[in-house]
Amino acid sequence: MTHNRIARLVETLSTDDDNLNATTATDQPAAAAPADPVAPAAGDGPLLDAYSQAVTRAVDAVGPAVVNIEVGFRHGDAIRRGGSGSGFIFTPDGFCLTNSHVVHGADRIRVMLSDGRTLPATLAGDDPETDLAVIHIAAPDLVSATLGDSKAVRVGQLAIAIGNPLGFQATVTAGVVSALGRSMRSRTGRSIDNVLQTDAALNPGNSGGPLVNSRGEVIGVNTAIIAPAQGICFAIPVDTAKFVAGRLIRDGRIRRSHLGVAAQNIPLHRRVVRFHGLTVETGVMVAAVEPTGPARAAGVQDGDVIVSLNGQPIGDIDDLHRLLTEERVGVSTSLTVLRGTEKVDLTIVPAESSRTET
Repeated sequence: MTHNRIARLVETLSTDDDNLNATTATDQPAAAAPADPVAPAAGDGPLLDAYSQAVTRAVDAVGPAVVNIEVGFRHGDAIRRGGSGSGFIFTPDGFCLTNSHVVHGADRIRVMLSDGRTLPATLAGDDPETDLAVIHIAAPDLVSATLGDSKAVRVGQLAIAIGNPLGFQATVTAGVVSALGRSMRSRTGRSIDNVLQTDAALNPGNSGGPLVNSRGEVIGVNTAIIAPAQGICFAIPVDTAKFVAGRLIRDGRIRRSHLGVAAQNIPLHRRVVRFHGLTVETGVMVAAVEPTGPARAAGVQDGDVIVSLNGQPIGDIDDLHRLLTEERVGVSTSLTVLRGTEKVDLTIVPAESSRTET
């Protein structure tokens, strides 16, 4: 009897302990299990943060389309190796974008793909005024990059540069878009507008490579650095590259118009500006007129100051260059000049330019 009573008491106490433990577990959060210090790592994937993932995704998408370009120049009967640069395939049939200064005047162009293949390339077209060129390679199984939209680019967004700086192939650097709407001079002296500024590190050899956003879309063609500075680099916007590339593939060049004058920028006297109601305080003075050019036929004289073309104000030579497009070739156009203190309206028919002309 005593034994049975003790057994029932032990059973009751055990039940009460279980209920107490259950209540305690409900009322208080369970302590986290200690980490196993010798547990194997699950791989680097989970450790990558969002920034790293964005960069690696972009590189995986565009990296196979980036190429190394080497050029050679003829010296007598031999072709000697010149410089090198970068480029990227942007069509499945082998058209590649690069900088004009990488391939301009080259007698031989060779391209190394990301998979190690080395191929000869031909120049499809070259436009020094925008520092862009298109070359073509013939090979199967080519990977092409996706071209983005310049209008969608925002200051502060991620910018990734891929290229071959100083001969180090497939080098990746990352930064941000530092500014939009910059202007820079091409090697011919013509202004290139709407240039992207980035702090993604560029070095000689990066020229012609792609500047890429986090979605793996090309937003620019890397083209220039400011040598004494750090983190001030420039890329031709992709919308300009798309337009120029299309014309180079179709025509081999970009058609532009010219007036047939040598000119320089000068300030205008305030009295002249007020008297004629001009919207600019500077103009383009004609220093010389070509004997057989459009300006001579229109009656332009040495010393005239151009202040308007096709109704658009002209404040400097860059304004004039921007208006002397392909659409103006052979088209009768109004031209306003100051001749002394008089304003003279002329009619001019711009001709096609075969080189950098005004």
